[in-house]
Amino acid sequence: MSGYDDLTFDLLDVHATDEDSVARLHAYADTWSQAFHEGRLDEEKNKHWIEHSRVDDVTLRAVLPRRSAIGGTPRPVATFTSWDQQLNVGGPDLLPVRMITDVTVAPTHRRRGLLTRLMTEDLDEAVRAGVPLAALTVSEGSIYGRYGFGPATRYRKVHVDVRPGRFALHHLEDDGTLELALPAEAWPAMAQVHAERLATSRGEIARPAFYEQFLSGRFDWESGGPDRKLTVVVHLDVTGQPDGYVAYRTAWKDDQARLEVADLVATTHTAHLRLWRHVADVDLVTEVRARTAPDDLLDLAVVDPRGVTSVEVRDFLWLRILDLPRALEARPWREDASVVLEVDDALGHTAGRWRVTTEKGTARVARTDDEPSVRLPADVLAALYLGDRSVLTAAAAGRLHGPDVTTLAAMADHAGPAPYCSTGF
Repeated sequence: MSGYDDLTFDLLDVHATDEDSVARLHAYADTWSQAFHEGRLDEEKNKHWIEHSRVDDVTLRAVLPRRSAIGGTPRPVATFTSWDQQLNVGGPDLLPVRMITDVTVAPTHRRRGLLTRLMTEDLDEAVRAGVPLAALTVSEGSIYGRYGFGPATRYRKVHVDVRPGRFALHHLEDDGTLELALPAEAWPAMAQVHAERLATSRGEIARPAFYEQFLSGRFDWESGGPDRKLTVVVHLDVTGQPDGYVAYRTAWKDDQARLEVADLVATTHTAHLRLWRHVADVDLVTEVRARTAPDDLLDLAVVDPRGVTSVEVRDFLWLRILDLPRALEARPWREDASVVLEVDDALGHTAGRWRVTTEKGTARVARTDDEPSVRLPADVLAALYLGDRSVLTAAAAGRLHGPDVTTLAAMADHAGPAPYCSTGF
Protein backbone atom coordinates (compact mmCIF):
# COMPACT_ATOMS: atom_id res chain seq x y z
CA MET A 1 0.00 0.00 0.00
CA SER A 2 1.35 3.43 -0.91
CA GLY A 3 0.32 7.07 -0.62
CA TYR A 4 -3.17 7.42 0.75
CA ASP A 5 -4.75 4.22 -0.54
CA ASP A 6 -5.93 3.38 2.96
CA LEU A 7 -7.52 6.82 3.56
CA THR A 8 -10.27 9.05 2.24
CA PHE A 9 -10.25 12.85 2.33
CA ASP A 10 -13.80 14.03 2.98
CA LEU A 11 -15.67 17.28 3.42
CA LEU A 12 -18.32 16.84 6.11
CA ASP A 13 -21.57 18.78 5.80
CA VAL A 14 -22.02 20.67 9.06
CA HIS A 15 -25.64 21.41 8.13
CA ALA A 16 -26.65 17.78 7.51
CA THR A 17 -29.25 16.36 9.91
CA ASP A 18 -29.61 12.72 8.87
CA GLU A 19 -28.51 10.14 11.44
CA ASP A 20 -25.39 8.95 9.64
CA SER A 21 -24.12 12.49 8.98
CA VAL A 22 -24.73 13.59 12.57
CA ALA A 23 -22.83 10.53 13.80
CA ARG A 24 -19.91 11.54 11.59
CA LEU A 25 -20.03 15.09 12.96
CA HIS A 26 -19.93 13.76 16.51
CA ALA A 27 -16.96 11.54 15.63
CA TYR A 28 -15.18 14.56 14.12
CA ALA A 29 -15.77 16.63 17.26
CA ASP A 30 -14.64 13.80 19.52
CA THR A 31 -11.43 13.51 17.50
CA TRP A 32 -10.31 17.12 17.87
CA SER A 33 -11.49 17.30 21.49
CA GLN A 34 -9.52 14.21 22.47
CA ALA A 35 -6.48 15.50 20.58
CA PHE A 36 -6.48 18.52 22.88
CA HIS A 37 -6.92 16.22 25.91
CA GLU A 38 -10.47 17.36 26.68
CA GLY A 39 -12.15 13.98 26.23
CA ARG A 40 -15.09 13.05 24.06
CA LEU A 41 -17.98 15.51 23.93
CA ASP A 42 -21.21 14.79 25.75
CA GLU A 43 -24.63 15.46 24.23
CA GLU A 44 -24.83 19.08 25.37
CA LYS A 45 -21.35 19.96 24.14
CA ASN A 46 -21.98 18.29 20.80
CA LYS A 47 -25.24 20.22 20.45
CA HIS A 48 -23.58 23.58 21.12
CA TRP A 49 -20.55 22.80 18.96
CA ILE A 50 -22.76 21.93 16.00
CA GLU A 51 -24.91 25.01 16.64
CA HIS A 52 -22.10 27.56 16.51
CA SER A 53 -20.34 25.69 13.67
CA ARG A 54 -23.50 25.99 11.57
CA VAL A 55 -23.83 29.69 12.31
CA ASP A 56 -20.26 30.24 11.09
CA ASP A 57 -20.86 27.87 8.14
CA VAL A 58 -17.56 26.11 8.77
CA THR A 59 -15.79 23.75 6.41
CA LEU A 60 -14.86 20.45 8.05
CA ARG A 61 -12.04 18.54 6.36
CA ALA A 62 -11.68 15.00 7.68
CA VAL A 63 -9.25 12.21 6.84
CA LEU A 64 -10.90 8.84 7.43
CA PRO A 65 -9.71 5.24 7.20
CA ARG A 66 -11.28 3.35 4.30
CA ARG A 67 -11.75 0.28 6.45
CA SER A 68 -11.96 -0.41 10.15
CA ALA A 69 -11.71 -3.78 11.82
CA ILE A 70 -13.20 -2.34 14.99
CA GLY A 71 -16.25 -0.13 15.53
CA GLY A 72 -18.98 1.31 13.37
CA THR A 73 -18.82 5.04 12.57
CA PRO A 74 -15.30 5.71 11.20
CA ARG A 75 -13.15 7.90 13.42
CA PRO A 76 -11.15 10.61 11.63
CA VAL A 77 -7.38 10.34 11.81
CA ALA A 78 -7.03 14.05 10.97
CA THR A 79 -9.29 17.11 11.25
CA PHE A 80 -9.13 20.66 9.87
CA THR A 81 -11.83 23.31 10.42
CA SER A 82 -12.03 26.64 8.61
CA TRP A 83 -14.37 29.53 7.83
CA ASP A 84 -14.07 33.19 6.82
CA GLN A 85 -14.21 36.31 9.00
CA GLN A 86 -12.78 39.83 8.90
CA LEU A 87 -9.56 41.30 10.31
CA ASN A 88 -8.55 44.88 11.07
CA VAL A 89 -5.08 45.37 9.54
CA GLY A 90 -4.80 49.06 10.43
CA GLY A 91 -6.11 50.50 7.18
CA PRO A 92 -9.50 51.99 6.36
CA ASP A 93 -11.07 48.65 5.40
CA LEU A 94 -11.39 45.28 7.11
CA LEU A 95 -9.91 42.39 5.15
CA PRO A 96 -11.40 38.91 4.72
CA VAL A 97 -9.41 36.26 6.55
CA ARG A 98 -9.53 32.48 6.45
CA MET A 99 -9.87 31.27 10.06
CA ILE A 100 -8.35 27.87 10.82
CA THR A 101 -8.86 25.79 13.96
CA ASP A 102 -9.20 22.23 15.34
CA VAL A 103 -6.18 21.05 13.35
CA THR A 104 -5.25 17.54 14.47
CA VAL A 105 -3.44 14.45 13.21
CA ALA A 106 -3.69 11.18 15.12
CA PRO A 107 -0.42 9.74 16.49
CA THR A 108 -1.14 6.60 14.44
CA HIS A 109 -0.92 8.59 11.19
CA ARG A 110 1.87 11.10 11.74
CA ARG A 111 4.60 11.85 9.20
CA ARG A 112 2.44 10.98 6.22
CA GLY A 113 1.89 14.53 5.03
CA LEU A 114 -1.76 14.72 6.12
CA LEU A 115 -1.50 18.21 7.59
CA THR A 116 0.37 19.45 4.53
CA ARG A 117 -2.34 18.16 2.22
CA LEU A 118 -5.19 19.57 4.33
CA MET A 119 -3.46 22.94 4.70
CA THR A 120 -2.61 23.14 1.01
CA GLU A 121 -6.15 22.30 -0.08
CA ASP A 122 -7.73 24.78 2.29
CA LEU A 123 -5.39 27.67 1.47
CA ASP A 124 -5.77 27.00 -2.26
CA GLU A 125 -9.54 27.21 -1.82
CA ALA A 126 -9.18 30.47 0.12
CA VAL A 127 -7.13 31.95 -2.72
CA ARG A 128 -9.77 30.92 -5.25
CA ALA A 129 -12.39 32.60 -3.05
CA GLY A 130 -10.39 35.84 -3.03
CA VAL A 131 -9.41 35.70 0.66
CA PRO A 132 -6.05 37.51 1.09
CA LEU A 133 -5.09 36.31 4.58
CA ALA A 134 -5.30 33.21 6.76
CA ALA A 135 -5.17 33.10 10.56
CA LEU A 136 -4.89 30.57 13.35
CA THR A 137 -3.82 30.24 16.96
CA VAL A 138 -1.37 27.51 17.82
CA SER A 139 -0.83 24.96 20.55
CA GLU A 140 2.68 24.20 19.25
CA GLY A 141 4.84 27.02 17.95
CA SER A 142 7.18 25.01 15.72
CA ILE A 143 4.63 23.64 13.24
CA TYR A 144 3.11 26.43 11.20
CA GLY A 145 6.09 28.50 10.05
CA ARG A 146 6.72 25.94 7.30
CA TYR A 147 3.29 26.83 5.89
CA GLY A 148 4.05 30.56 5.85
CA PHE A 149 2.36 31.51 9.14
CA GLY A 150 4.08 33.89 11.53
CA PRO A 151 3.10 35.19 15.00
CA ALA A 152 1.55 38.59 14.31
CA THR A 153 0.14 39.59 17.73
CA ARG A 154 0.92 38.89 21.36
CA TYR A 155 -0.96 39.03 24.63
CA ARG A 156 0.10 39.45 28.23
CA LYS A 157 -1.28 37.80 31.36
CA VAL A 158 -1.31 40.07 34.40
CA HIS A 159 -2.02 39.61 38.09
CA VAL A 160 -3.15 42.86 39.69
CA ASP A 161 -2.95 43.44 43.44
CA VAL A 162 -6.23 45.02 44.54
CA ARG A 163 -5.96 44.56 48.29
CA PRO A 164 -7.17 47.61 50.27
CA GLY A 165 -4.94 50.59 49.53
CA ARG A 166 -3.00 48.86 46.73
CA PHE A 167 -4.90 49.90 43.58
CA ALA A 168 -5.22 53.54 42.59
CA LEU A 169 -5.34 55.42 39.30
CA HIS A 170 -3.50 58.67 38.66
CA HIS A 171 -6.40 60.24 36.83
CA LEU A 172 -9.91 59.24 35.84
CA GLU A 173 -12.70 61.62 34.92
CA ASP A 174 -15.79 59.83 33.72
CA ASP A 175 -19.20 61.29 32.98
CA GLY A 176 -20.50 57.86 32.03
CA THR A 177 -22.09 55.18 34.18
CA LEU A 178 -21.76 51.48 34.91
CA GLU A 179 -24.67 49.06 34.71
CA LEU A 180 -24.71 45.55 36.12
CA ALA A 181 -26.68 43.27 33.82
CA LEU A 182 -27.55 39.64 33.31
CA PRO A 183 -25.17 38.21 30.69
CA ALA A 184 -27.98 37.22 28.32
CA GLU A 185 -29.48 40.70 28.48
CA ALA A 186 -26.08 42.36 28.11
CA TRP A 187 -25.09 40.30 25.06
CA PRO A 188 -26.44 42.74 22.40
CA ALA A 189 -24.48 45.58 24.02
CA MET A 190 -21.35 43.43 24.21
CA ALA A 191 -21.65 42.47 20.54
CA GLN A 192 -22.10 46.13 19.60
CA VAL A 193 -19.03 47.22 21.58
CA HIS A 194 -16.84 44.55 20.03
CA ALA A 195 -18.05 45.39 16.54
CA GLU A 196 -17.03 49.00 17.13
CA ARG A 197 -13.66 47.90 18.48
CA LEU A 198 -13.14 45.64 15.46
CA ALA A 199 -13.70 48.62 13.17
CA THR A 200 -11.08 50.76 14.93
CA SER A 201 -8.44 48.44 16.44
CA ARG A 202 -5.53 47.02 14.47
CA GLY A 203 -5.15 43.28 14.98
CA GLU A 204 -8.72 42.64 16.12
CA ILE A 205 -10.65 39.89 14.38
CA ALA A 206 -14.38 39.25 14.09
CA ARG A 207 -15.67 36.85 16.68
CA PRO A 208 -16.83 33.29 16.04
CA ALA A 209 -20.41 32.39 16.93
CA PHE A 210 -19.41 30.53 20.09
CA TYR A 211 -18.73 33.89 21.79
CA GLU A 212 -22.47 34.41 22.05
CA GLN A 213 -22.84 31.10 23.84
CA PHE A 214 -20.32 31.77 26.57
CA LEU A 215 -20.56 35.57 27.00
CA SER A 216 -24.34 35.38 27.27
CA GLY A 217 -23.91 32.74 29.98
CA ARG A 218 -26.01 30.35 27.91
CA PHE A 219 -23.34 27.64 27.90
CA ASP A 220 -20.11 27.18 29.83
CA TRP A 221 -17.76 24.73 28.11
CA GLU A 222 -16.05 23.83 31.39
CA SER A 223 -19.19 22.92 33.35
CA GLY A 224 -21.23 21.75 30.37
CA GLY A 225 -24.26 23.86 31.32
CA PRO A 226 -25.42 27.45 31.88
CA ASP A 227 -22.79 29.75 33.37
CA ARG A 228 -24.22 31.01 36.64
CA LYS A 229 -20.92 32.49 37.82
CA LEU A 230 -20.44 34.98 34.98
CA THR A 231 -20.94 38.64 35.89
CA VAL A 232 -21.22 41.38 33.27
CA VAL A 233 -20.88 45.12 33.80
CA VAL A 234 -21.48 47.50 30.87
CA HIS A 235 -20.06 51.02 30.66
CA LEU A 236 -22.41 53.63 29.17
CA ASP A 237 -21.14 56.95 27.84
CA VAL A 238 -22.75 60.28 28.71
CA THR A 239 -25.42 59.72 26.05
CA GLY A 240 -26.29 56.29 27.43
CA GLN A 241 -24.60 54.32 24.63
CA PRO A 242 -22.50 51.27 25.55
CA ASP A 243 -18.79 51.83 24.93
CA GLY A 244 -17.26 49.07 27.04
CA TYR A 245 -17.93 46.03 29.16
CA VAL A 246 -16.23 43.53 31.39
CA ALA A 247 -17.27 39.91 31.96
CA TYR A 248 -15.74 38.12 34.91
CA ARG A 249 -16.00 35.34 37.47
CA THR A 250 -14.93 35.24 41.10
CA ALA A 251 -13.75 32.28 43.16
CA TRP A 252 -12.17 31.56 46.52
CA LYS A 253 -8.56 30.38 46.56
CA ASP A 254 -6.67 29.76 49.82
CA ASP A 255 -9.19 31.83 51.78
CA GLN A 256 -8.85 34.76 49.40
CA ALA A 257 -11.21 35.89 46.64
CA ARG A 258 -9.78 36.07 43.15
CA LEU A 259 -11.43 37.71 40.14
CA GLU A 260 -10.77 36.27 36.67
CA VAL A 261 -11.58 38.56 33.76
CA ALA A 262 -13.15 36.56 30.93
CA ASP A 263 -13.39 39.52 28.55
CA LEU A 264 -12.82 43.26 28.80
CA VAL A 265 -13.48 45.34 25.70
CA ALA A 266 -13.76 49.10 25.46
CA THR A 267 -13.79 51.62 22.64
CA THR A 268 -12.49 54.54 24.75
CA HIS A 269 -9.63 54.90 27.20
CA THR A 270 -12.02 56.26 29.82
CA ALA A 271 -14.29 53.22 29.63
CA HIS A 272 -11.27 50.93 29.74
CA LEU A 273 -9.94 52.44 32.96
CA ARG A 274 -13.39 52.77 34.56
CA LEU A 275 -13.95 49.04 34.04
CA TRP A 276 -10.56 48.30 35.61
CA ARG A 277 -11.56 50.53 38.51
CA HIS A 278 -14.72 48.46 38.90
CA VAL A 279 -13.05 45.04 39.03
CA ALA A 280 -10.50 46.40 41.50
CA ASP A 281 -13.34 47.57 43.75
CA VAL A 282 -15.28 44.29 43.92
CA ASP A 283 -15.77 43.41 47.59
CA LEU A 284 -13.42 40.85 49.18
CA VAL A 285 -11.34 40.42 46.01
CA THR A 286 -7.58 40.66 46.59
CA GLU A 287 -6.28 39.85 43.12
CA VAL A 288 -7.53 40.38 39.56
CA ARG A 289 -6.21 38.18 36.76
CA ALA A 290 -6.62 39.22 33.15
CA ARG A 291 -5.25 38.99 29.63
CA THR A 292 -4.22 42.37 28.21
CA ALA A 293 -2.33 43.96 25.36
CA PRO A 294 1.45 43.97 25.92
CA ASP A 295 1.39 47.79 26.18
CA ASP A 296 -1.94 48.18 27.99
CA LEU A 297 -2.44 51.70 29.30
CA LEU A 298 -3.13 50.29 32.78
CA ASP A 299 0.62 50.17 33.50
CA LEU A 300 0.99 53.93 33.27
CA ALA A 301 -2.46 54.71 34.67
CA VAL A 302 -1.86 53.09 38.09
CA VAL A 303 -0.09 54.92 40.89
CA ASP A 304 1.96 51.83 41.77
CA PRO A 305 3.06 49.99 38.60
CA ARG A 306 4.47 47.16 40.72
CA GLY A 307 0.91 46.25 41.58
CA VAL A 308 0.53 45.01 38.00
CA THR A 309 2.62 41.88 37.58
CA SER A 310 3.21 40.41 34.14
CA VAL A 311 3.28 36.63 34.48
CA GLU A 312 3.40 35.72 30.79
CA VAL A 313 3.78 37.26 27.35
CA ARG A 314 2.92 34.93 24.49
CA ASP A 315 2.23 34.90 20.76
CA PHE A 316 -1.45 34.76 19.92
CA LEU A 317 -2.75 35.43 16.41
CA TRP A 318 -0.67 33.83 13.64
CA LEU A 319 -1.16 35.16 10.11
CA ARG A 320 -0.39 33.91 6.62
CA ILE A 321 -0.44 36.20 3.58
CA LEU A 322 -2.15 34.70 0.54
CA ASP A 323 -2.58 37.76 -1.71
CA LEU A 324 0.51 39.88 -1.19
CA PRO A 325 -0.48 43.00 -3.16
CA ARG A 326 -3.91 43.21 -1.59
CA ALA A 327 -2.58 42.59 1.92
CA LEU A 328 0.30 45.07 1.76
CA GLU A 329 -1.79 47.75 0.09
CA ALA A 330 -4.41 47.47 2.87
CA ARG A 331 -2.08 48.17 5.81
CA PRO A 332 -0.65 51.57 6.85
CA TRP A 333 2.88 52.72 5.93
CA ARG A 334 5.15 55.43 7.34
CA GLU A 335 7.96 56.81 5.14
CA ASP A 336 7.79 57.26 1.36
CA ALA A 337 10.24 54.93 -0.40
CA SER A 338 10.53 51.88 -2.64
CA VAL A 339 12.05 48.42 -2.15
CA VAL A 340 12.02 45.13 -4.01
CA LEU A 341 11.11 42.16 -1.84
CA GLU A 342 12.03 38.60 -2.71
CA VAL A 343 9.76 36.23 -0.78
CA ASP A 344 10.55 32.56 -0.24
CA ASP A 345 7.19 30.78 -0.02
CA ALA A 346 7.14 26.97 -0.09
CA LEU A 347 3.43 26.95 -0.98
CA GLY A 348 3.91 29.51 -3.73
CA HIS A 349 1.21 32.03 -2.84
CA THR A 350 3.56 34.99 -2.27
CA ALA A 351 6.76 33.63 -3.83
CA GLY A 352 8.83 35.83 -6.11
CA ARG A 353 9.90 39.44 -6.42
CA TRP A 354 7.64 42.36 -5.58
CA ARG A 355 8.22 46.09 -5.81
CA VAL A 356 6.62 47.92 -2.88
CA THR A 357 6.34 51.69 -3.29
CA THR A 358 4.89 53.81 -0.50
CA GLU A 359 3.54 57.35 -0.67
CA LYS A 360 1.53 59.31 1.90
CA GLY A 361 0.80 56.27 4.04
CA THR A 362 -0.32 53.90 1.28
CA ALA A 363 1.46 51.36 -0.89
CA ARG A 364 1.48 50.15 -4.47
CA VAL A 365 2.64 46.57 -4.97
CA ALA A 366 3.44 44.78 -8.21
CA ARG A 367 5.54 41.89 -9.46
CA THR A 368 8.92 42.80 -10.89
CA ASP A 369 12.03 41.29 -12.43
CA ASP A 370 14.28 43.85 -10.73
CA GLU A 371 17.02 42.69 -8.39
CA PRO A 372 15.73 42.20 -4.84
CA SER A 373 16.87 44.60 -2.14
CA VAL A 374 15.32 42.67 0.79
CA ARG A 375 14.99 38.88 1.00
CA LEU A 376 12.73 37.16 3.54
CA PRO A 377 10.58 34.03 3.97
CA ALA A 378 6.77 34.08 3.98
CA ASP A 379 6.49 33.43 7.73
CA VAL A 380 8.63 36.47 8.56
CA LEU A 381 6.62 38.66 6.20
CA ALA A 382 3.49 37.52 8.04
CA ALA A 383 5.03 38.19 11.46
CA LEU A 384 5.91 41.75 10.39
CA TYR A 385 2.59 42.44 8.71
CA LEU A 386 0.62 43.99 11.58
CA GLY A 387 3.63 45.78 13.06
CA ASP A 388 3.94 43.80 16.28
CA ARG A 389 7.59 43.10 15.45
CA SER A 390 9.99 45.48 13.76
CA VAL A 391 11.90 44.95 10.54
CA LEU A 392 15.17 45.84 12.29
CA THR A 393 14.58 43.28 15.02
CA ALA A 394 13.86 40.59 12.44
CA ALA A 395 17.03 41.57 10.57
CA ALA A 396 19.09 41.42 13.76
CA ALA A 397 17.71 37.93 14.34
CA GLY A 398 18.92 36.89 10.90
CA ARG A 399 15.43 36.37 9.49
CA LEU A 400 15.73 38.85 6.60
CA HIS A 401 18.60 40.55 4.84
CA GLY A 402 19.53 42.87 1.99
CA PRO A 403 20.87 46.36 1.30
CA ASP A 404 17.48 48.04 1.82
CA VAL A 405 16.58 46.62 5.23
CA THR A 406 16.75 50.06 6.87
CA THR A 407 14.62 51.51 4.08
CA LEU A 408 11.97 48.84 4.59
CA ALA A 409 12.08 49.54 8.33
CA ALA A 410 11.44 53.24 7.70
CA MET A 411 8.50 52.33 5.48
CA ALA A 412 6.89 49.65 7.65
CA ASP A 413 7.82 50.07 11.31
CA HIS A 414 5.73 52.26 13.64
CA ALA A 415 3.26 52.97 10.86
CA GLY A 416 0.25 52.59 13.12
CA PRO A 417 -0.84 51.54 16.60
CA ALA A 418 0.52 48.31 18.05
CA PRO A 419 -1.80 45.42 17.16
CA TYR A 420 -3.79 43.48 19.70
CA CYS A 421 -6.27 40.65 19.24
CA SER A 422 -8.65 39.77 22.07
CA THR A 423 -10.43 37.01 20.15
CA GLY A 424 -9.51 33.36 20.44
CA PHE A 425 -10.74 30.56 18.21
